Amino acid sequence: MTLANATVQSGRHGPPRSPRGKQAGQINRNAGTWFLVLPALIPILVLSVGPLLYGIALAFTDAQSGRTRSTQWVGVLNFQDLLHDGLFWESFRIGLFWAVGVTVPQFVLALGLALLLNENLRMRWLARALAIIPWAMPEVVVGIMWRLVYNPDAGILNETIRDLGLGDGRDWLTGLATALPAVIVVGIWAGMPQTTVALLAGLQNTPHELHEAAALDGAGAWRRFRTVTWPALRPVALSITALNFIWKTKDWRLIRPSPANPLIRTA
Repeated sequence: MTLANATVQSGRHGPPRSPRGKQAGQINRNAGTWFLVLPALIPILVLSVGPLLYGIALAFTDAQSGRTRSTQWVGVLNFQDLLHDGLFWESFRIGLFWAVGVTVPQFVLALGLALLLNENLRMRWLARALAIIPWAMPEVVVGIMWRLVYNPDAGILNETIRDLGLGDGRDWLTGLATALPAVIVVGIWAGMPQTTVALLAGLQNTPHELHEAAALDGAGAWRRFRTVTWPALRPVALSITALNFIWKTKDWRLIRPSPANPLIRTA
């Protein structure tokens, strides 16, 4: 290496930075990162985190909706009253039944549909497109459509029952015995596409060579699913099932109790 090259390289790298200079550079990078994150973080803090904390604080006071009077701190008295409220436990039971009743059958049906759509079928692209139609429909449209299906006078379900000679049909959305199963069917139908898409993505990430090797070893379809497909699909299955259960425990947009649709008994 010549003296000129050594001089150029020395000038290019420059003198070593002091610890104070490195610390200042790290602070500048952190400040730049926060500057980029703040536009997205501020709305979350103002519109989500703030109201959440305010709602938690109100739970420990005697605040009532629509009242402008000053509130008093009551501690855990509201929670004690809630634990002794029969309507709360009835609502909790119905909500748990709704969440489990939608999540479990939805996963089983979506898994079967994903396995079918993962096969090399003719017109598979069309079947995949049709499978996600319920996911693309607005919930208002879904609610109106299924109310027409369950209509006691001219609904498709009752008309089919009458045509088959199985009876005169009934009002499916009146009474807890039929209203809750009816809306569970709607919940399964409306949410199954997203579960199917997630499981199908997991199936497509499974190496095809593993299935070929298992088939060469003489493994049947069930054994290949149990030893190859399911272990690779388990993380996706657990994640989407947990998310579906969480979403359903707080999803009441398809369930709106009313005197004509008493999903929650008041007596």
